[in-house]
Amino acid sequence: MEDVNKKWDALVLKLEKQFDDEMTLKGILYLIGVQELNMGIKRFGREEKLDILHVAVCKILTPFGFYKFDRIDEDGWPHWIELKALKNLDQNQQGLLMKKGIIKYLS
Repeated sequence: MEDVNKKWDALVLKLEKQFDDEMTLKGILYLIGVQELNMGIKRFGREEKLDILHVAVCKILTPFGFYKFDRIDEDGWPHWIELKALKNLDQNQQGLLMKKGIIKYLS
């Protein structure tokens, strides 16, 4: 776990330098979601922003067996099938898993 936190801190620092802004877990998830959508520069509404976070969570947790990619819909949005419920993990376990997934995704 200590190793994950060290890698996480290094990654956050790298992203903060790259974007010249403070980075949070949610902010990093948003970047991943936008990248996965591959729709270019676009303004997203509040509901779409939540969907973007969901896209990122599904993408980074797929290698851990929580989701399986299903399809891309007619609007270009990816969809996954939930294989294991994330809510079965406590907040700390979820946070650690997200960090591991992001580190793996961005490595």
